[in-house]
Amino acid sequence: MTATTPARRPGGPLRPADLRDVRIDDAFWAPRRETVRTTTLPQQERQLRTVGQLEALRLQWREGDPREPHVFWESDVAKWIEAASYALATQPDPALEASVDEAIALLADAQQPDGYLNVYFTVVRPGQRFTDLRDAHELYCLGHLIEAAVAHHRATGRTTLLDVVRRYADLVAQELGPGGALEGGYDGHQEIELALVKLARATGERRYLDLARRMLDARGTQPYWFEVEEVRRGTPGYFGSHFPDRTEQAQRYREYNQSHLPVREQQEVVGHAVRAMYMLSAMTDLAAEDGDDDLLAACGRLWDSTTGTKMYVTGGLGSDPSIEGFGAPYDLPDRDGYAETCAAIGLVMWAQRMTNVTGDGRYADVLERALYNGVLAGASADGTCYFYGNPLASDGDVHRHEWFGVACCPPNLARLLTSLEQYAYADADDELAVHLHVAGSVRTRAGGGACVDVGTRYPDDGAVRLTVAPEVPGAAWTLAVRVPAWSARTSLTVNGDPVPVADVLDRGYVRLHRTWAAGDVVELGLDVRPRRVWADPRVASATGRVALQRGPVVHCLEGVDHDVPVRALLLPRDAALGLEPEPVSGLAAVVADGLAEPDPPEGRPLYREEPPAREATRVRAVPYFAWGNRGQGTMAVWVREA
Repeated sequence: MTATTPARRPGGPLRPADLRDVRIDDAFWAPRRETVRTTTLPQQERQLRTVGQLEALRLQWREGDPREPHVFWESDVAKWIEAASYALATQPDPALEASVDEAIALLADAQQPDGYLNVYFTVVRPGQRFTDLRDAHELYCLGHLIEAAVAHHRATGRTTLLDVVRRYADLVAQELGPGGALEGGYDGHQEIELALVKLARATGERRYLDLARRMLDARGTQPYWFEVEEVRRGTPGYFGSHFPDRTEQAQRYREYNQSHLPVREQQEVVGHAVRAMYMLSAMTDLAAEDGDDDLLAACGRLWDSTTGTKMYVTGGLGSDPSIEGFGAPYDLPDRDGYAETCAAIGLVMWAQRMTNVTGDGRYADVLERALYNGVLAGASADGTCYFYGNPLASDGDVHRHEWFGVACCPPNLARLLTSLEQYAYADADDELAVHLHVAGSVRTRAGGGACVDVGTRYPDDGAVRLTVAPEVPGAAWTLAVRVPAWSARTSLTVNGDPVPVADVLDRGYVRLHRTWAAGDVVELGLDVRPRRVWADPRVASATGRVALQRGPVVHCLEGVDHDVPVRALLLPRDAALGLEPEPVSGLAAVVADGLAEPDPPEGRPLYREEPPAREATRVRAVPYFAWGNRGQGTMAVWVREA
């Protein structure tokens, strides 16, 4: 366990790059983002219309009508608006903009005179609003609406949605604030806290930060808010029928929404994984805003708990499907785990914040792991079907779906990929940090302004070339380029002159502080040879097994590539690892000479005294994110070692 955290300080925390200051022209990412813009966003809009999320905003539903609105439907609309706004920030699209304007108009029309905005409690259960903060998702939905509004405002300069969410946020501040009817309350599904930080930054209004901090500081204090609320309400709550044992297992369900202890006292990450990631993102944001080292230290402890004992090799989170969340340390079942796409997205969000506050590359390493594996696997190659959970093994019964009754993951994935710029780069007045190696360019405020062009075929190739063009002559500033911990051999040159990496490597980044001249070139060489990865022996599902990884990309075996089930395959420890083209991912498949233990003929005894027969075979592993695109079949990340 590591647990040291603070570091960055001199020029303050790094800020994510503005989308309009970044150009992504990358053989890996650009086509995927174009698919999201031209295929995924229209497909998701059609689903929102077909299922009823957009129609519900007309407030015309009546008792007995089909398609009763859900408490969380506004969040689906909000995440789609946010994703579309990011796309509009970098590429005009009149049809998409018109659809966004229509959705915003529907939200504005659905808003009540006092600012309240939730269809369910307006037309289905009028008079019951704010009576079930634990289960009813009102504040969660507001959080996503705020994030959408901030994204839309930045993309268009308009305040049509920002005005709506400010009225709603002000109502919540009044209700939860001193003297309010819900003083001391907080949300059951964390999200609004990180959104309030964004709203404060967008508006310059400190009161939104104060509200976020009050909610976080109140969480987990006694008496437990949600239990007092349930007594006052007199009903088991919106999800009462889903959790009939909640009274008998009070502590388990306090942990489920991380309200079992004050956030600064929590030592182990527990409960619902998405809730935890959103809460920890907000805690990190507030620590950065206020220089709160105690809060950041709590984030550091929970980071170590998450990534040191409860994270899948794919960056997936959540091993217990019954709570969509964390199990015990090292309990990471491959076939029966959960690893929700939204949880991997939440981990990317939190890792970005931890990286920018501390300047430490170990957080960005996890960001990259989750992004290239746990997140990307969440959508099909054509951008129209999705995984909710992402197991690391399948007997052939798992496939992607066009939509879900709870559709949080599809638009969440879209909003992450359309805002990739914010995860690739961050800066301050004294530094530009390159977190992800993505071809294109970035304009930074470091040193008074500069443009850096990036050329690379990463992750298929480890060569990264950065060309600097400062706008202010004679300005000295730091260019920090991440060296992933997995790169066993790394080379560095500046203007063709070799630089010993060890001399400039600092917390996972080569930090080059100099007075930059136009045309200065930095070349980084990363080691993307395929390699073996073993799990801690306490991870039972991986005992006696090995995973294959190339660069940041975890690979898996698919039944479609083999004549025997993937469970029958073995990889000798001394087998050489080679590469061959893999069309679906656009990267390479890892290949090796392996062994197979074919199923014996029918009629053989269940238990025998001779070992299984083995035969030579070829083992082929494709990028995990691309699995399931060639038909439904078996899959495994962890392969047995011979």
